[in-house]
Amino acid sequence: MADLLVPEYTGFPEHLQTLQRIWKYKMTRKAPNALSSSDTLARRVEELDTIASVLPMERRDELAELLTDQDIETLRHLVNEGMGANTLRALTSDLAYLQAWSLAAIGRSPPWPAPEALLLKFVAHHLWDPQKRLTDPDHGMPPDVENKLRLQGFLRSSGPHAPDTVRRRLATWSTLTKWRGLQGSFTSPALKSAIRLAVRATPRPRKRKSAKSVTGDVLQKLIGTCRTYSLRDVRDKAILMVAFASGGRRRSEIAGLKIEQLQPEEPIQIDEAPPLLSRSIHLGRTKTSGADGDEVVYISGRPVDALNAWLAAAKIDKGSVFRAIDRWGNVSRRSLDPKAINDIVKHRADLAGLDPAEFSAHGLRSGYLTEAANRGIPLPEAMEQSRHRSVQQASRYYNSAQRRSGRAARLMD
Repeated sequence: MADLLVPEYTGFPEHLQTLQRIWKYKMTRKAPNALSSSDTLARRVEELDTIASVLPMERRDELAELLTDQDIETLRHLVNEGMGANTLRALTSDLAYLQAWSLAAIGRSPPWPAPEALLLKFVAHHLWDPQKRLTDPDHGMPPDVENKLRLQGFLRSSGPHAPDTVRRRLATWSTLTKWRGLQGSFTSPALKSAIRLAVRATPRPRKRKSAKSVTGDVLQKLIGTCRTYSLRDVRDKAILMVAFASGGRRRSEIAGLKIEQLQPEEPIQIDEAPPLLSRSIHLGRTKTSGADGDEVVYISGRPVDALNAWLAAAKIDKGSVFRAIDRWGNVSRRSLDPKAINDIVKHRADLAGLDPAEFSAHGLRSGYLTEAANRGIPLPEAMEQSRHRSVQQASRYYNSAQRRSGRAARLMD
């Protein structure tokens, strides 16, 4: 009778399929002996939907099948505690991968705490030598495990994982273990040695998030493609200039920027020129700030002019600053997705005659520090604007700029 009341139809759009599953769950609650597994799945989908506004997830239905009730309760708790959306997305992605890998590798969800042998298996499956695999098919991740993960969309490229990815997923695993009040073997000498030896056996050059930095000259080329007074050109010009001038802000920070975070400041007087308009941007809690931190950066001059032009053209006086624009020129009420910032940088690079594959939104962040180094701005002053906490991380761009233009690199001149 329950099957007649709740027909299955998969031709609905994804969001309607989700609603159908929830309705199915509610209907079948009246029939206690029917579709118990469907009940569990629908309940998990419903619970994931309740946190979707804070934790956007494109694969909510698949996650409902992979994650356990305790996993979802952990995510709900973290949302309520105010953990950043980007951190939650990364944690959820890692958690889903660990569940999928464990099901494929040992046929069940990972035990808590995970034994040392399982952690070593995880390292062996993800950090391996491609040359050795040519002569030993059993080296690395077994083909059946790899095929299962590939079919589910968890594996896209061939070859071993990046060491940083493996370390991050192990760190997520360790954190989840501690949240359960348990102790794992994540600091064991055997695990540390296995990772160290695996990385040494398969050296990989560290890749930048953006192959090339968006330095001042590149930025001018990107801005130069915003020639018209169309809303899209006005918006993209403001995004590029504000993101760069505010210290190379992360794409999530630009996409999530709200009017309430912008404060007018006293104009800046420089010599006998007209005063420059100035604004402060209150970033609040960022990736590198403390839990109670309120990071503040400043922009002045042309970036402020570009920002004001966009706000006036789009008639925005509250809520999200940077928003989507549809094909008819209508401005959405919702903020841009962080991925859209990346797409804008690549699109403008293409229009400027540059290779879009070489540039990304992170190129604005690295480009800001590189440009600061090229102009001789002291590192501490640049870090005040970029809000880098690590001198070692920020100084990489300075060292590269100085080495590239220094005398040691020009001995043949």
